[in-house]
Amino acid sequence: MDTTQQEVLDIFKRTKALFEGHFILRSGLHSGHFFQCAQVCQHMDAVERLGELLVAKLSGLKYDTVLAPAMDGLVIGQEVARQSKVRFIFAEKENNVLVMRRGFKLSPGEKVLIVEDVVTRGGRVIECIDIIRKAGGEVAGVGMLVDRSAGTTRFDIPAISLLELSFPTYQPDAIPAHLAALPASKPGS
Repeated sequence: MDTTQQEVLDIFKRTKALFEGHFILRSGLHSGHFFQCAQVCQHMDAVERLGELLVAKLSGLKYDTVLAPAMDGLVIGQEVARQSKVRFIFAEKENNVLVMRRGFKLSPGEKVLIVEDVVTRGGRVIECIDIIRKAGGEVAGVGMLVDRSAGTTRFDIPAISLLELSFPTYQPDAIPAHLAALPASKPGS
């Protein structure tokens, strides 16, 4: 683990944003670990530092706008946009599908960076890619705080994360006994 990844992990631990137990992830998979970025986002010094680290890693990408999926990507997405001095917009759920609302529009060819907090399988990132392309924008890439797949989740755009970890995940019918013995919670993401 390099020094940046260690610093990011330390921030998550210091802010008590990395939980251990039995969790049901948004994807429906089960895990013994859960990143609750809302815990980090209470601490503006941590948000600012994570933003600095992510913007530095994104330096090779050119973008005019940052798009984040609500709720989870809002705080870090806005911080990346602030530090990059670009526009910030977000997508939110409507009938269980991410959409741009509130009058947000993209211009044809507008370069858009997607910023997400934690990615396991990338479903919300894929929804954001579709939103941008359907609106005529150009997807510049995706920046994420944590890639839980340790780089195995792939997109057809550049994807950059601050921390890559591979905590095991399990299908609901294949939960190991040690995890099944714990009460499952869905802490919200």
